[in-house]
Amino acid sequence: MSFIKTKLTNLLKQVFPSSYTELAVFMFFLLCYGILGTYIALHYRIIFDSRIPWDAYFSFDNKAIVMTGGSFERHPLAYCFFNWIREFSLFVSGGKMDATFRLTLAWLSNIAISLCIVQIFKYLKNIIRLPLMITLFLVLFFGIFSTSIILSFTPENFTYTLLLLCIYNYYAAVKLRKEEKIPGSALTLAGITIGGLTITNLAKVFIPILFEKDLFRSWKKFGNAVFRVGLTTVCFVFLYLLRIDFKYENIFSKTNQQYEKFSNVESIPDWDMMLSYFFGGSILFPSFMTTDKHNMKGFNFKGLLMEPYSSVFCYTFIIVLLALILWSYLKNFKNKLVQIIAISFMFDIVIHCIMRFGLHTSYIYAGHFIFVYPLLLGWLFYTYRSQPKILSFLMVTVVILFSFLLANNLFRMADFFQFLDTYYQ
Repeated sequence: MSFIKTKLTNLLKQVFPSSYTELAVFMFFLLCYGILGTYIALHYRIIFDSRIPWDAYFSFDNKAIVMTGGSFERHPLAYCFFNWIREFSLFVSGGKMDATFRLTLAWLSNIAISLCIVQIFKYLKNIIRLPLMITLFLVLFFGIFSTSIILSFTPENFTYTLLLLCIYNYYAAVKLRKEEKIPGSALTLAGITIGGLTITNLAKVFIPILFEKDLFRSWKKFGNAVFRVGLTTVCFVFLYLLRIDFKYENIFSKTNQQYEKFSNVESIPDWDMMLSYFFGGSILFPSFMTTDKHNMKGFNFKGLLMEPYSSVFCYTFIIVLLALILWSYLKNFKNKLVQIIAISFMFDIVIHCIMRFGLHTSYIYAGHFIFVYPLLLGWLFYTYRSQPKILSFLMVTVVILFSFLLANNLFRMADFFQFLDTYYQ
């Protein structure tokens, strides 16, 4: 019993704030995002409208996700998770899908993103061991990313995937720093939850295993790793097949349909979609455009999408930030924790930029990778901790990026509210 109590206590300390500083970080973002989400939920119907299943803003599928968890071929076990989310929200609202229902959904998203930022804070402070002021600055920088702002009130798979990926990355980093292996139980839980919400993220769960100490020098350790990976895969596949009544042929047909649908958009050059949407739109809001939508049942509504960047300053922002990320990776190439982050990011680059899946709206997928930016920036600051001139240069550069990001995203959020005032009161 004491063993279970210890494990549970350690889990709670990892997921939730475990110091006054972490609690302060959590409460700060909970308050900021809470004010935003509360206002939107009480004054507008965009968070959840029973008539609008998808695409009200930035191609998010709020109603479809809340009611069903999304399509089974991409989100195989999400329906279980969102059943709890929906039923809890209905319990709070007295069974009505009204403003209270929207408010509950928004606050659950708010809590998830605020906890996500706590995980990033823990990683920067406990794994990279950055000074407190730099750590606070980087989490504040992350906190005003467009993805962080939008997901803080959006009931979507991406919101909770971002939280789970951050929790797992921090947990794996703690284990690897202590030169311990990731237990089979933890790996299986991570595989089912992370892969269950979005199937392509299942592979990311296995990346830290590759960097366990002496994995390829000991047959015993290698065999144990294979067993843990196999156990996770078997459990996941079984639950996935159970979800679709073992009609596995539906997986391939639906997957092909989705790939054809979301990978053949030619209206914008690929390089521009990569910079403006995949790398850029997930951090720095571009301008918006409204589109005419319908729910295929006779109800017409307006949707909001991001446009490609039109300013050289926006392109410069993204290129400078990517240069810093690449600099960090090259300087820390031999660091296994950096390699784990980079390989995880590469999965998304391959899927969206090379295979072109959903590239035209790739900003919505940022919940799968956006945490990479503050972590790699953190490793870059750590690399030059004993070189004041370079450290000062890095700090000035990121402060300039932060200032531009804050001004731009506040301005674009004003545009977002204008859209809400016009179409979603």
